Amino acid sequence: MYSDDMRAVIITKPGGPEVLEIQQVETPHPRAGEVLVRVHASALNRADVLQRQGRYPAPPGAPQDIPGLEFAGEVTELGDEATRWRVGQRVFGITAGGGHAEYLVSHERMLAEIPARLNWSEAAAIPEAFITAHDALWKQAALADGETVLIHAAGSGVGLAAIQLVRAKGAIPYGTSRTADKLERARGFGLEDGAVVSGDLEPVARKAHDWTIGFGINVILDLVGGNYFPGNLEILAQQGRLLLVGTVAGMKTEVALGTILRKRLKIIGTMLRGRSLEEKIAVTEAFASEVVPLLASGKLELAIDSEFSLSDIRQAHERMESNESYGKIILRIAD
Repeated sequence: MYSDDMRAVIITKPGGPEVLEIQQVETPHPRAGEVLVRVHASALNRADVLQRQGRYPAPPGAPQDIPGLEFAGEVTELGDEATRWRVGQRVFGITAGGGHAEYLVSHERMLAEIPARLNWSEAAAIPEAFITAHDALWKQAALADGETVLIHAAGSGVGLAAIQLVRAKGAIPYGTSRTADKLERARGFGLEDGAVVSGDLEPVARKAHDWTIGFGINVILDLVGGNYFPGNLEILAQQGRLLLVGTVAGMKTEVALGTILRKRLKIIGTMLRGRSLEEKIAVTEAFASEVVPLLASGKLELAIDSEFSLSDIRQAHERMESNESYGKIILRIAD
């Protein structure tokens, strides 16, 4: 049985990593259709940094002061009418907040079973990255065999997941990064080729022209935003699809509307955190049926940059803000 109190990362006020504290807070209790999960490991995401800075509040109903968007753990209690899981089962998934704590409550249909071959840290490295990439590329972009995909921030957790899911569809992944080293390491995950980006995307556009013999890229997964956006429009092929997932380079830019019209482009903005419960259940169940079997068979690989204990949460945030990480930053919560 669990304690009435649990340890959790608390954002005491907006600011730098120094505003994060480990505090004792009340353990949540599952309601009808929910389960209580003892979290063994979680992972850090850019959204956690933005939330700490006061720039990305949690949606209504989610903990406002406890960050954490993904988790791996075991079911410890079932709420009324919760019948999908049994106590002790290993599960992982996404959450709108509260993942950086010893316990969290999740709707029972927002969980997937962890493959037996994965340990807690490996499982924690999966949900946010692979669900984001799977939903964007396989579902929203309807990626097809033989198409070309350009992935910005190819060395990130989502980027490395996307490279592999592009390959799993029989498509060809290209990527960008700030450093040549990250691109070289991404080749081990299936990256066909890449381009180092230091400012605008003009060098990438030249390479994309060569990669596609002038036809352009079919799908772009943009985790950066800002001044990447207008360059994306030039790189895309006729009837290309642009998936905007992140805006770490800025929220505003100038756009050539004529290029969108002339090429008949599709621009899709996508995020997981603000979706309705039913939408989140749909993406989780699609992930469980289409991606988890690939993870169980070992066809998809994981990239873990570093691991920190819960008490070292400030150092974990510093690592992410250094922009030197490659793959996922893991938080070990229950060893």
